[in-house]
Amino acid sequence: MKKIVFLIAVLPVLLIASAQQSNIKPFSGLYATVHGGYDALPLYNNNTPYIDYKGGLNAGTSVNYYWNWIGLGADFDYIQNQPKNTYVPDATIYPNVNLTENKITRMFYGAGPSLKYQRNQKFAAELLLRGGLSSVKGGLTSLASTSPTQLLNFHAGYDAKSVVAAKAQAQVNYYFSPSFGVHAGVYYMRHFNTPELTDPAYGFSAAYLPMAPKEGNAQPSLVLRKNPCNCDISSLGAFAGVSIRLPKKADKPKPKEECNTCDNYALAVTARDKYTKEILPNTDVVIKNVYGEITHTGTTNNYGVVVFRNMKPGNYSISGKLFDVDLEGAVAIQTDFTPNATVQKEILYTDNRFILKGQVVECNAALPLTGASVVLTNTVLAEQKTTSTDDKGAFIFHALQNAAYSIYAKKNNYFSQTETIATNNFDRNKTLFIKLEVCMEKTDCGKGIVLKNIYYDLDKYFIREDAKPELNKLVQFMKDNPGVKIELSSHTDSRASDSYNMTLSQNRANAAVDYLVSQGIAKTRLIPVGYGERRLLNRCKDGIDCSEAEHQLNRRTEMKVICPDNL
Repeated sequence: MKKIVFLIAVLPVLLIASAQQSNIKPFSGLYATVHGGYDALPLYNNNTPYIDYKGGLNAGTSVNYYWNWIGLGADFDYIQNQPKNTYVPDATIYPNVNLTENKITRMFYGAGPSLKYQRNQKFAAELLLRGGLSSVKGGLTSLASTSPTQLLNFHAGYDAKSVVAAKAQAQVNYYFSPSFGVHAGVYYMRHFNTPELTDPAYGFSAAYLPMAPKEGNAQPSLVLRKNPCNCDISSLGAFAGVSIRLPKKADKPKPKEECNTCDNYALAVTARDKYTKEILPNTDVVIKNVYGEITHTGTTNNYGVVVFRNMKPGNYSISGKLFDVDLEGAVAIQTDFTPNATVQKEILYTDNRFILKGQVVECNAALPLTGASVVLTNTVLAEQKTTSTDDKGAFIFHALQNAAYSIYAKKNNYFSQTETIATNNFDRNKTLFIKLEVCMEKTDCGKGIVLKNIYYDLDKYFIREDAKPELNKLVQFMKDNPGVKIELSSHTDSRASDSYNMTLSQNRANAAVDYLVSQGIAKTRLIPVGYGERRLLNRCKDGIDCSEAEHQLNRRTEMKVICPDNL
């Protein structure tokens, strides 16, 4: 007991001394807890032998209001104990006995000072000192023999409603957020001069029959205690529960006045690729405090840097995200901050994939196309991803190392060229961004679009392997636009006779249509037309001397969307 009194006297001094050494501004405001636990060591000084008391339930609540380190509070505690008879009757004399043991309930109402030590924003230790009133009720204990009739051990219990009481409670708190946390601790409680009941039937408060017989085997007499004992009751217990804090409303901030001598703190965050060391513009950066709350956000500039000014020295986590990929973060601790200086921190992009930065434009006009659906296909793994272009026609994909991709776009009334990329042509330690452009041609009805790289052998019309990729673009266009019908036309240069060229071009157009049908396109949507040498694109008609390159320009295959009036 002396140790407990010493702890109560010394702990406030230790808390105040430690509080003065901490540079953390403590919580101020209303604070409440609810807890449950176990009243482990009850001590009832009622001078009644052969009765012990067992521990039991403890539940309670506490409300405090803190001004920094010191506060005032009020507590309520409910405690339940159980009497335990320790009298062992002589079975040869008292073979049949009856035992009655009623529970004891104690309720404490108290108020007093609260002291707190807070080293950081998550952990706090407290000492609560309370004085007040309590009620103690129950505890009747009776052991009696029925044959022969004899009272062996008896205590009438308690029914005290206003007992002076005190409590000392020490606890530690951990906060998950500024408002919510958990706590655990121990307490010592004492009820002073607690009156016992006098049993109305017996006329006394306690009695017992000594277990040791008198000399000469004479039976002992029943020892009566007619005057109730106003004795102390005390106990030690442990508990755990939840804590809720309501911070004091901050005063309305005064308008800031310009200060040329005030200390300023800043944090600069640089986003960089781990492999190439390349700086990363347009990286989203988030600063969080120790509670996980976002305090600052920003985006890196063209130099890959974002600066946060007017920072408060403290402990922060720094995270970043670039194109939906999290960067390897960093931390800034309180000791990093020095007055009128900028803390430098770096976050790293550690994803080993490439970033495909592309743009969809209209062919021959370089106009960006917004709202186009862009399809990226891994030609090795047969995996496909889709995204849409923004208001600048831009799009982003992530590409694996040592992979091959094809990429095209979809948009109503447009025919897309298909681009191919082999990432094994790039070194991830030297390159992060792979830039490309996808060209789309407007498919106004009646407008011919030249299909590039559709070549035929001399005097032949079968589809060569090197022509299939271009025709596959047309297959995709037809599948993406199921209501469209097209004319697929073939043209020759002016050499050879007109009739020969008409037959050859028609056969070549028919072969192209047959290939599209073999790829799942309905033949009713396709019209093959051979124009021979009738629609030359340049001056190279009969009798004109032209280069092979000029003749090649006329040897072409075209597609055009058929206007509804011509269906």
